[in-house]
Amino acid sequence: MEMKAIRELDAGKLDAKLAEFRQELFNLRFQHATAQLENTQRIKAVKQSIARILTVKNDSGKA
Repeated sequence: MEMKAIRELDAGKLDAKLAEFRQELFNLRFQHATAQLENTQRIKAVKQSIARILTVKNDSGKA
């Protein structure tokens, strides 16, 4: 997810997206451990999306 799209979400939607990405990361890690994951780059992309969401949440609290 791109930063511009993340910044446009409100707090409730940010929390929902964060939960969604964390669940996806869990599933990807499980697939990777069982050698079922085909696209390992997706793990990196999901981690980056989680970090972006957390950055926006932290910035909005200080503004």
